[in-house]
Amino acid sequence: MTGKPISLKILAAHLDLTVPTVSRALNNYPDISPATRDRVKRAADELGYRANQNARRLSLGTSETVGYLMPRFSSAIAQPFVAQLLQGLGEALGKRNWDLLVTHAESSKDELSQIERMVRSGRVSGLVISRPLKNDPRIRLMQDLKCPFVVHGRTASYKNYAWYDVDGEDAFETSVNHLIGLGHSRIAFVGAPLQYQFVQDRLNGYQKAIVGNGLTVDQDLIQISDFSDDGGEIATHALLDLVDPPTGIVCLSDTMALGALAAIRARGLVPGEDISVVGYDGLKFGTHSNPPLTTMAQPQAHAGRRLGDMLLAIIDGDDPSKHQELQRAQLLRRNTDGPLPTTQALNDILSREELQ
Repeated sequence: MTGKPISLKILAAHLDLTVPTVSRALNNYPDISPATRDRVKRAADELGYRANQNARRLSLGTSETVGYLMPRFSSAIAQPFVAQLLQGLGEALGKRNWDLLVTHAESSKDELSQIERMVRSGRVSGLVISRPLKNDPRIRLMQDLKCPFVVHGRTASYKNYAWYDVDGEDAFETSVNHLIGLGHSRIAFVGAPLQYQFVQDRLNGYQKAIVGNGLTVDQDLIQISDFSDDGGEIATHALLDLVDPPTGIVCLSDTMALGALAAIRARGLVPGEDISVVGYDGLKFGTHSNPPLTTMAQPQAHAGRRLGDMLLAIIDGDDPSKHQELQRAQLLRRNTDGPLPTTQALNDILSREELQ
């Protein structure tokens, strides 16, 4: 049907039903029979009826909007991670015709103020929080405000709220075990500040695999730097300056791994041949790195969809503690992991470094 959109009143008259009955049928109220709901929705589609979302939301007393709090300190190169997550989140909300409000704060204090303003103003019906700290004040604030929320990740204590996470400890056990299986024993960890629980989880997995394979954790091989490609590059240069440098490196993220690859190439070395590198995230840009990056892949769009579905269920009245989901990352081999170089190859590597 073309022309001026029809009103709810016209749709009700066409069906010989009351306006409240048609409204409740369109909004899936349980007191309306399935037959009536189907009849109303079929007529709405045929006549081209489109609900006035603002009026609908006012009548329901809900914003039908979910907020997503952008992680602080997100470098431009890390944005594909966020973009994929938002894609999935938008898909989940779109099934209910809900909107997504994306917001960003420059400091932790601003973040708390922004959350409180959004919730108290009624602009959002729920919130998605990313990159949690070990003890995160945002979670306490949301609980105090009694606003539905879900966390992408977990804090040190995670029993009493909803979360979706990928098992970082297991992922780094897997990546270290993989490199050990290729013959490496000097394996380094390139990470970010340990205030974030996901960093601690991944470091725990690294150390667990090292010890589990009968090796000793060498603190010189654990480099904590800025959570960025620059941080990964600086940390890797520090590792390559060691008297006994690593032959394998596991990186906290694909972003940091790109910096590690740059540092390796700057020394005249070949990633995947002279030194193996494994990232974490599975972002598409890793296929275009030099060489393509081996990584522990996690499905970001799927994570966004699950976060959206979980939050909508909680908004509808579900117990948040029933929505806790832990997934596993999968090893995605490309070209930056390889066997331990032979003794002659290691001598050639050292010789090339001395010439730099």
